[in-house]
Amino acid sequence: MSAVMPTVAPVAVPYRGLLTGKSWSAVFGATVIVSVLVPVLNLLVPAGSAFHLSDYAVQLIGKIMCYAICALAMDLIWGYTGILSLGHGVFFALGGYAMGMYLMRQIGSDGQYRLPMPDFMVFLNWKEFPWAWGVSDSFVAQMLLVVLVPGLLALVFGFFAFRSRIKGVYFSIITQAMTFATMLLFFRNETGFGGNNGFTDFKRILEHPIATPSMRMTLFVITGCTLIGFFLLARWLVGSKFGRVLQAIRDAETRVMFTGYDPLKYKLTIWVISAVMCGIAGALYVPQVGIINPGEMSPAASIEIAIWAAVGGRGTLIGPIVGAFFVNGAKSWFTQAFPEFWLYFLGALFIAVTLFLPNGIVGLLRRKKEGS
Repeated sequence: MSAVMPTVAPVAVPYRGLLTGKSWSAVFGATVIVSVLVPVLNLLVPAGSAFHLSDYAVQLIGKIMCYAICALAMDLIWGYTGILSLGHGVFFALGGYAMGMYLMRQIGSDGQYRLPMPDFMVFLNWKEFPWAWGVSDSFVAQMLLVVLVPGLLALVFGFFAFRSRIKGVYFSIITQAMTFATMLLFFRNETGFGGNNGFTDFKRILEHPIATPSMRMTLFVITGCTLIGFFLLARWLVGSKFGRVLQAIRDAETRVMFTGYDPLKYKLTIWVISAVMCGIAGALYVPQVGIINPGEMSPAASIEIAIWAAVGGRGTLIGPIVGAFFVNGAKSWFTQAFPEFWLYFLGALFIAVTLFLPNGIVGLLRRKKEGS
């Protein structure tokens, strides 16, 4: 008697809604804090009050929220698809450079040399803008490049990598190589991206001064709402059929192929979405921090993104956000109080999470909640 392999049909999972009632309350509360409470504490509460939120704190939180978007993007590709990327820093930096080019054009003739070109170009005796700066005076065009440049690089790189079935540590290595190669390219003065100094000394955005409290708070609110929006998008993705296929690829890619799905399409799609999220995070980061240089493409920067996801708890969505705030908050304190011990702390933290907290901070909290 011949054995017949039964046809495997996808199991129908009932749709339970995007979030629970308690989770929606948390999202609403986060939105109120970002868009109402923080502006009030910074702009309206007097500086001498104990409730005043300083400009430094606003800038720090805004920067960390950009990092949190990157950590969330990492969770989609690593926590839910099982692909560890050590190259997401390059997508973050490309988005930042696209925004930085527009901000450099907004300086106009207010630079050191009083000429309508960035100071570094005048110093290098350039007579005209390179081709890459062709649309840099248009805010809309540059915002499109914030999405298109990281997305296109991810599409091309991911297509060849995933089609070749490169997995595991080998994929991590080639993503790191891509980041390092791009960093070396941007370090060169002749590429037209400011060399090792990058872009800085921004003056205006959309013809408005960039250093005013109102503009700083506007950028903060936009960043916070973008983080919340990306969290909801990620929650919708992982809860859909698309997300369940991603998790199946993470757990048993060969079985997914046998059931008739093409892992290439799914992995490539989430890879590009993750890259675009990092590009947008970079574009929000630059006007708040005031600088972008090739250092943001360093291999260490990409490794840190993975550490944020691991510390917070990959495969949870909220965990990488928690991890980004925890690690970067600790970094801010350590680099002021004990700057020589920061790297030791970061290494010890990563080892401790790997050995004792494989599910990160969120996993620990969930275990305690279930045990109580």
